[in-house]
Amino acid sequence: MFVVTRAKFKKYLVKSIGFCLWLFSVNALSSPITLDISYVKLVKAPVAGTSNFFKKPDDSGFQGAKLAVSDSNTTGKFLQQHFSLSYFVATKTPQFLDHFEGQYQQGRRIFIIDAPLAQLVQLDRWAKNKSVLLFNISETADELRDSQCLSSVLHTIPSDAMKSDALAQWLLYRRMNKVLLIQGSKDEDVLLANSFKRSAKRFGLKIIDEKQWDFNTDLRRSAQQEIPLFTQTVKDYDVVYAADKSKSFAEFLPFNTYLPRPVIGSAGLEALAWHSVIEQWGATQLQNRFIDMADRKMNELDFSAYLAVRSVAESVHKLHTNKSNELIAYINSVDFELAAYKGRKLSFRPWSRQLRMPLALVHPHALVSQSPQPGMLHPITELDTLGFDAQESQCELSR
Repeated sequence: MFVVTRAKFKKYLVKSIGFCLWLFSVNALSSPITLDISYVKLVKAPVAGTSNFFKKPDDSGFQGAKLAVSDSNTTGKFLQQHFSLSYFVATKTPQFLDHFEGQYQQGRRIFIIDAPLAQLVQLDRWAKNKSVLLFNISETADELRDSQCLSSVLHTIPSDAMKSDALAQWLLYRRMNKVLLIQGSKDEDVLLANSFKRSAKRFGLKIIDEKQWDFNTDLRRSAQQEIPLFTQTVKDYDVVYAADKSKSFAEFLPFNTYLPRPVIGSAGLEALAWHSVIEQWGATQLQNRFIDMADRKMNELDFSAYLAVRSVAESVHKLHTNKSNELIAYINSVDFELAAYKGRKLSFRPWSRQLRMPLALVHPHALVSQSPQPGMLHPITELDTLGFDAQESQCELSR
């Protein structure tokens, strides 16, 4: 009778694991892989009335992509995989669009894009029937995840709806149900306000009054006189929601409202994918690596670019291929998961190509909470309580 002792079993197990690791390394070393990633930015026209204090660094986004390439190459060197990054800044739309065709002809298939909605729509048309991966890292407009779906574009930046839902859930959790909504006069502010109205209705909040800020005044000198009068209402409110994408007035609202109430949205408490105050789940190490490389703190745009590159690299690590059609299929599949310093794995929604993720609720110097809030339930994942769920979205990219 053949008897396997515990010592022999351990010996056989170690040998088996060693053989598997050797076989894997031989296979990896036999086929080195390189992948070139293009980072393309279209410079946006400056918004009148915006303070330089709120201007993002010019290299926002690119530095996040650069760090992701460095992190990916750290793992890739053991798998004979190497990633490289190119950087192009366009000032005009024709120059921007022509660059993609030129890069495509040179064999590049992966693009990280910092550009507005209109140009993303044009790129999606260009990408039709091409095996390319396009990542939107900056445009938050809801219509790209709802009514104007882009089949070739993956979104690593949270949508306005995701951010509005994250704040609305927190208000519901804190039982702050009565909201004064203040919006700017720009189109983007109106869309942001509409996004919050949808969230308020979704989570049972009551907007007691809506006001539009369209005054041409220097709030640096007159905020204490102007804002209390502007925020005076007939009905009481628990919180003020500000819809002001360019931050031309929102940052002057805290501590100046007629009633002493918190401000959320574009100032005060904000819902963000990333902020320098996030420290859990290994985030401190990521923050420190970024500061060492870029000599500044990581912002949301940097993190969105980081996620885009890491999504590609994770797929290459898993499949050991640089063929774009295989990478696209894997990223869009239910098997794809991305570790991203969020306490849980992230994945893309198949119907809209939006990356699911928890959102941090922060003020400038501290993390207040994280949404989804406790008690939020969903049949698949509570992350889909943020933004357009499959039944709500008009996108049918997976159907």
